[in-house]
Amino acid sequence: MSRRSLHLLKNLTTARSITYMPRPGDGAPRPVTLIPGDGIGPLVTEAVEQVMDAMHAPVYFEKYEVHGDMNRVPEHVMESIKKNKVCLKGGLRTPVGGGVSSLNVQLRKELDLYASLVNCFNLPGLPTRHQNVDIVVIRENTEGEYAGLEHEVVPGVVESLKVMTKFCSERIAKYAFEYAYLNNRKMVTAVHKANIMKLADGLFLESCREVATKYPSIKYNEVIVDNCCMQLVSKPEQFDVMVTPNLYGNLVANTAAGIAGGTGVMPGGNVGADHAVFEQGASAGNVGNEKILEQKKANPVALLLSSAMMLRHLQFPSFADRLETAVKRVISAGKCMTKDLGGHSTTQEVVNAVISNLE
Repeated sequence: MSRRSLHLLKNLTTARSITYMPRPGDGAPRPVTLIPGDGIGPLVTEAVEQVMDAMHAPVYFEKYEVHGDMNRVPEHVMESIKKNKVCLKGGLRTPVGGGVSSLNVQLRKELDLYASLVNCFNLPGLPTRHQNVDIVVIRENTEGEYAGLEHEVVPGVVESLKVMTKFCSERIAKYAFEYAYLNNRKMVTAVHKANIMKLADGLFLESCREVATKYPSIKYNEVIVDNCCMQLVSKPEQFDVMVTPNLYGNLVANTAAGIAGGTGVMPGGNVGADHAVFEQGASAGNVGNEKILEQKKANPVALLLSSAMMLRHLQFPSFADRLETAVKRVISAGKCMTKDLGGHSTTQEVVNAVISNLE
């Protein structure tokens, strides 16, 4: 290829898009509810605030203190999310056992955030065992084992109910296929255990099959969850969009995140008809540990990329592109990496590097 051709190709790939035409008033700053959360949450949400300020992004935050040991999310915080319709949050620590329910689950149920989306993909410059990984895990977020319907029948015997409905199974399947269609994805895989749970997971599969017939251009297949986990760790590049019931989705998303580079770099969000909450995509390690917090070496990349997802949701695509590009440049350079990515940088050093790479 001639030098002139290379120059023209470079100009084409770096030229700004002219296809996005905002409506009058689209540039008005938008309020976003911010919940720093527990553990490393305040550290990584502060990182997002710094980068947003440096970009002059058209958002401003309404910040509230919420912690995982509370009995429920305070009413004034819920009112803020319902008013703003968008929330960014750090991790909320969920107590293991005991009588305190998960505030994360409360948020999803009360706001009807029925779809969880986690994007697990290779980042250039971040070495991983597998290449060409680009998986989107779409998880039903409101029922299944997470319904929390448990009781002690007699001392020493506990019954836990798994609830599956046609309505929820169908709408998560529709969301997965619609996502694939709108994002030029080629395949949707339904993850299930219908060989054992024939009625519950059978209903989920039935719903997925019905929706699949309406999207003939998208390939559809099914995989049993235990085989899915084996396939993920051996040949993850075969998957594209995955749609799952609630519990399986949590396991699959965290596994896929670990394969693609770690939970510290995978973005995610939860969306319903009216509201959206953005957070680190994979739940494992989202509150960190005391040592990371003391050293201030938490990885802010996952929440920064989740913030880019949020900016697109708010119809600010150029700001989302700038943020994503800056983060990818920092990872590709390999000079500012936190410990989980093989480096020694602090959270603030990563933030400074991202800001210096903003266009």
